[in-house]
Amino acid sequence: MTRAELFEQIQKKQSFLCVGLDTDIQKIPMHLLNEEDPIFAFNKAIIDATLPYAVAYKPNIAFYEAHGLKGWASLKKTIDYLPKEVFTIADAKRGDIGNTSGMYARAFFEEMSFDSITVAPYMGIDSVTPFLEFKNKWVILLAATSNPGFANFQSLTLANGKPLFEQVIQTSAQWGTADNMMYVVGATRPETLREIRQVIPDHFLLIPGVGAQGGDLKAVCDAGLNAQCGLLINSSRAIIYASSGADFAEVAAREAQKIQQEMAGFLK
Repeated sequence: MTRAELFEQIQKKQSFLCVGLDTDIQKIPMHLLNEEDPIFAFNKAIIDATLPYAVAYKPNIAFYEAHGLKGWASLKKTIDYLPKEVFTIADAKRGDIGNTSGMYARAFFEEMSFDSITVAPYMGIDSVTPFLEFKNKWVILLAATSNPGFANFQSLTLANGKPLFEQVIQTSAQWGTADNMMYVVGATRPETLREIRQVIPDHFLLIPGVGAQGGDLKAVCDAGLNAQCGLLINSSRAIIYASSGADFAEVAAREAQKIQQEMAGFLK
């Protein structure tokens, strides 16, 4: 998917909501366990319910890998079911030496047909550029995450006075463009988001942490919106597990609609 196509969907739906498909078989409604493929049955219902309000979907690959071949089959059915007009994110956090990264890129871009993949930057340019060689595909690089471990490395001050996350962004932004690179920035640190927006004013940012993790949508929008929106706000648990009953999809739709309506106000 191109940047223009993504922005078109944002304008059409008046939304920059990404629904995280962190599908845990221990948390889905009990009646779905009678289905041939409970994970896909859950995902299908969530997608059908939230599609009017979401422009992107992000399966967390670990929740599928944990089930071996069955999990990969559920993931493939899920990605094949998603309409082509939505932006798809493989939340895989890959990143290895160049030839290995190239294989990861083939797996998720060619075999699974994802639009993008999350990538860890620790191993540097040769671990990231293989993902950038695919036309109309995106790298979403980890920059400033929302977990407590952010303080272990990402916020450390370098000899040049910059925090490590800022140096990662400044350096990696030269490897690609605003048309094929995004960055992960946690919603729980709007002051960090504001700093990052000054460094990369044009790039899209994937923002986890709104909802169950306590991030505030208004604070994120105040710090991060740009002329083409420039944000994808991910919400997982707050939407997909809003109800554990037979009405789970209906309740998920209501929660997604609430967020979308709030987003529409910020887009105006």
